[in-house]
Amino acid sequence: MGATFGVNVTHAHAQSVCASSDRTYSVVYGDTLGGIASRYGTTYQNLAAYNHIPNPNLIYVNQVICIPGSSTWLSTPTSNSPVQSSSASGPNYNVFPYPWCTWWANERYHEVHGIYVPWTTNADAWQWTARAYDFGWQVSSTPSVGSIIDLQPWVEGAYGSGHVAFVEQVLSNGDVIASTSAWGANFYQVTYVEFAPGPGVTFISQ
Repeated sequence: MGATFGVNVTHAHAQSVCASSDRTYSVVYGDTLGGIASRYGTTYQNLAAYNHIPNPNLIYVNQVICIPGSSTWLSTPTSNSPVQSSSASGPNYNVFPYPWCTWWANERYHEVHGIYVPWTTNADAWQWTARAYDFGWQVSSTPSVGSIIDLQPWVEGAYGSGHVAFVEQVLSNGDVIASTSAWGANFYQVTYVEFAPGPGVTFISQ
């Protein structure tokens, strides 16, 4: 992969228990997240997202890394990835709590397209791209009006849980104007923010 992700220290880091179907790996001195990912045939982005590691450059000796058992996590998803059949049509109400960004992106998508996103679990903002693949939705690096923009953790001002918003306009320079809630100081208000396509940014639509 060529990446050198991983800054190692000598103390243990608390880690939640992995799922029963997962393999586990205990970090040793000299490990990087990129190296671990390569060993298990996946990417450091997938491992960071699955283990909710906000900064993939920072892992710890004795930290337990959960290696997902699902094949959809062990490779880069494609449009041919399996589609989850359960709840594929989605719920008929907004399951996400106000005023989080997931609530607004889902609410606005329903307002424009008449449907809510079908994923209701493992659905923090940073997970929406993987969940979109799971449910057979379209994921692109190219913006389109009416899509949901998904920012991975620490990308373009997003915090450790990532951020999602609704694309209202695509500008001539390729940037987008997206409506969003829970952004910056305007936590309880819907605001309009300019984002740029690039690494860690995807656009989701049915």
